[in-house]
Amino acid sequence: MNKKTKKVIGIITVVCLLIIVFDVVFIFYKRGKIEEEGKYYDSINAFSPCDKGYIAVGSNNDNDKLYEKAKITKYNAALQKQWEKLYNRGYNSTFFNVVSVEDGYVAVGNFQQTKKERDENTKTALFVKYDKEGNEEFSKTMQILGNSTFKNVKVVEDGYIVVGQSIYENSTLGMSNEGGAIIIKYDKAGDIVWQDHYGGNKSGLYNDLLVDGENIYVVGKDYGRVGIISKYSLDGKRLQTETYQFTDTLGFTGITKVFDDLVVVGAKKISEDEYDHDIDGLVIKYNKDLQIIDTMIYQDTGLERFNTISTDSENNLIIVGHRAVLNKQESTKTKNVYHYYGLLAKYKANLKEVYVEQYGDGNNDYFTDVLPVKDRYLISGYSKYKNQGYFSKFMTYNYAGNMLEVK
Repeated sequence: MNKKTKKVIGIITVVCLLIIVFDVVFIFYKRGKIEEEGKYYDSINAFSPCDKGYIAVGSNNDNDKLYEKAKITKYNAALQKQWEKLYNRGYNSTFFNVVSVEDGYVAVGNFQQTKKERDENTKTALFVKYDKEGNEEFSKTMQILGNSTFKNVKVVEDGYIVVGQSIYENSTLGMSNEGGAIIIKYDKAGDIVWQDHYGGNKSGLYNDLLVDGENIYVVGKDYGRVGIISKYSLDGKRLQTETYQFTDTLGFTGITKVFDDLVVVGAKKISEDEYDHDIDGLVIKYNKDLQIIDTMIYQDTGLERFNTISTDSENNLIIVGHRAVLNKQESTKTKNVYHYYGLLAKYKANLKEVYVEQYGDGNNDYFTDVLPVKDRYLISGYSKYKNQGYFSKFMTYNYAGNMLEVK
């Protein structure tokens, strides 16, 4: 190699190193600037076990325009991040849930596909199939009445069952009876096999589902803070729907099976005000004919809500949610300001309380999902820090409800 060639290679090497250094410095500068301005946001909304680790979904706004972008992240068993991919189409987006399948992952949520949706703050429901390395294989969208989302997804033998909502946005008047709470079956190629809807065209919402034998059980809400539980056949025929009065504006948000019964969670509305200024954690046990067997209400000094439910190896009910406490110093006559704490609750199958543990120091902490793993409970969430930014995290508890680790 002659001297001239060596010199050229040396110059190219130096330039490449300078570019790398500049990119690294810029990334840290950008992240620091976002955090300094108190606008940084990173959340985990749900996660699922997969390949000796976990697959998680949520969103962050780690970009120059601070758009919220849906993300899918692979962690190993030690909760070390292996890779992360963002859904960069459109404007704001988020994933609410994810499942692991034989050849990859399916994530569901919503995104703002057009500038019109961004300006009106409406959304299009989103279904994305990824391979094992996080590469997108295909995506499907759903839009019926103008403002749509997918909230959850489950795997069946020949495809996927997805639930969510498609409603008119607040200022739109319409007479369509095609929207409300939505349930759709996709085949493995992402084509619609069947779909159904229930409830009002400005209010109906399905949040969670359970596939059990020959039936699908779905929970959500309808008009005026009414919780709903519906029963479907595997071919999409709605067999029964029962309502519960009154919940908060989210209705029933989680469902699981314990022995041969169904257990749903949400929040019970206590006072008759226009807003949810007085709610308590709600657990209801149903039989498979959707008749209420028992009800449990968790009450503390703040606003309590149960969001997600699972069962452990001992058939205990494991629930995560939050408690909101009024901050009198920051509140005004026209606006209430709350500090949020994460809640981990454990109940026996007969709804007898084992414990309810609170997490947080008043800086706003949210628990979003829970998974029993061997003799521990793994919880996802996100917290607000002193710089006002939000950061995602995992928390591990033992069966006795003692915090073991935060990552």
